[in-house]
Amino acid sequence: MANREAIRDLQARLAKRLQTARAEGMSVAWLAVRAGGQNYLFPLGQSGEIFPVAGIQSVPYTCNWFPGVLNIRGGLFGVVDLAAFIAADTGLVRAESVAGESSVVTLNTALDVNCALQVDVLLGLRGPEAFASSVAPAQGAPVYFGTRFVDAAGDAWQEINMRTLSQTHQFLSISA
Repeated sequence: MANREAIRDLQARLAKRLQTARAEGMSVAWLAVRAGGQNYLFPLGQSGEIFPVAGIQSVPYTCNWFPGVLNIRGGLFGVVDLAAFIAADTGLVRAESVAGESSVVTLNTALDVNCALQVDVLLGLRGPEAFASSVAPAQGAPVYFGTRFVDAAGDAWQEINMRTLSQTHQFLSISA
């Protein structure tokens, strides 16, 4: 029970910091998350709100990376398991998810897609100063992969262009 409260507190703090960053134009550029053992960066301008995963209703005859739909503030949002989607799209083997409660990050309403990406762990906000180096996406990488960053500890972070992701044929085709 205390763990759930701690996660809710973290989500509330992150949501408040996201709003502050957008309002004040801080140097923060990404929401950092982990999904399937990989680190990802969501551009703040393309990210929406953060919610705990609760009450996903499964939808028959859909891809395994589409666990179902979720009611978020009275709206129906499709939920995409980010790690499973990337594994299916790239052919890479998906690492095991971290035990615990996962979260969903909605796409910004400006993208006009009622969708939320399911991630294992929220890791906070990151700015350009958090990274030691960066490289362009590898040849043959999915079109929604942005810059790949490496932080001072040597951890790799893949930027996800949520606008491009939301417009790809694979992402829009949920039927199995």
